Amino acid sequence: MSTEALTIILAEDDDGHAHLVHKNLQRAGLVNGFIRVRDGQEALDLVRGEGEHPGPGMRGKCLLLLDINMPRVDGVEVLRRVKADPQLALTPIIMLTTTDDPREVERCYSLGCNVYITKPVAYEQFVEAIKQLGLFLQVVKVPESNGGKKGEGRA
Repeated sequence: MSTEALTIILAEDDDGHAHLVHKNLQRAGLVNGFIRVRDGQEALDLVRGEGEHPGPGMRGKCLLLLDINMPRVDGVEVLRRVKADPQLALTPIIMLTTTDDPREVERCYSLGCNVYITKPVAYEQFVEAIKQLGLFLQVVKVPESNGGKKGEGRA
């Protein structure tokens, strides 16, 4: 059983939202590694170890926070591709988006997202929601790897 913290990968094209998410996760006490990418394609490349991120990828070592509306590849398509890849399917994915359409929420859950969070529009509520997310991530348990091993690792 591993207790190594996972790297949080935030796929967010809005600089202001990305800064607030990172800052408030830290304020909540989250000490995980943190990588911000600006679109879905970059997120896919990072977890797979492709494109501008050649190497072993992040298989079994990350948690994805995905915005839905992003350039190149949107968050729903990243979700679909990650969950369809047997080596990445157990990667925890949290949709963190301003989109609150119930059909979109249902679609993301049907594709395998673990949690769907609607970003509040009001600044104070947004900050509080991210702090609560940080507290949540401190206690979440995830599979150690996607390669068939059983175990848990801390988010």
